[in-house]
Amino acid sequence: MQPPAPAIVLEDVRLTLASAAGPVNILSGVSLRAEAGETIALLGPSGSGKSSLLMVAAGLEAPTSGRVTVAGTELTKLREDALARFRRGNVGIVFQSFHLIPTMTALENVAVPLELLGLGDAFERARKELEAVGLAHRLEHYPGQLSGGEQQRVALARAMAPNPKVLFADEPTGNLDGVTGAEISNLLFALHARTKATLFLVTHEEVLARRCARIVRLKDGRIVADERVKAA
Repeated sequence: MQPPAPAIVLEDVRLTLASAAGPVNILSGVSLRAEAGETIALLGPSGSGKSSLLMVAAGLEAPTSGRVTVAGTELTKLREDALARFRRGNVGIVFQSFHLIPTMTALENVAVPLELLGLGDAFERARKELEAVGLAHRLEHYPGQLSGGEQQRVALARAMAPNPKVLFADEPTGNLDGVTGAEISNLLFALHARTKATLFLVTHEEVLARRCARIVRLKDGRIVADERVKAA
């Protein structure tokens, strides 16, 4: 039996953005490989290019040059519509700012991506995902009626509902207090243990990064270290 294809392969990825002062190099020749089921943290100071690298790897930002392959599909060959279809069934994304639809209940927010996939049991699956993140009692509440931690739980449930191959998490505890952030971190790794999806985590917190099996350190748009984390 052949081993599974790597979850993420970045090959000499560069990202240059225009500014009033001229071109700005955000990513400078990043090459990275993440295996299926791996937990990998991208760590670095503000402005190091962490979130930009996640956006490129998730197919939300096109690189200036280089190749991006996720779950065996080369994203740099796809047009925007095809990218959206690919993300819908293969990639889950959790942001620092939740990005929930304010006019929809928690249940509806989680069901939306499932309905877009054409699944007839979208609401039942959404209900189960919300139960899995401890929100069985908040199904009919709107984002404005939920705490920050509860909103992030909804966002996690929405990201995981389609059973993605890769879960991208961009500073998922950044808008939360310490206690709530720890709860979300525990939930994030519990979901990984249950689903075996590859976890690609962007953070500036060393303690959180060390919960992953691997830490990739970024500085000025370049990888400066790639280390395996020893089990505690």
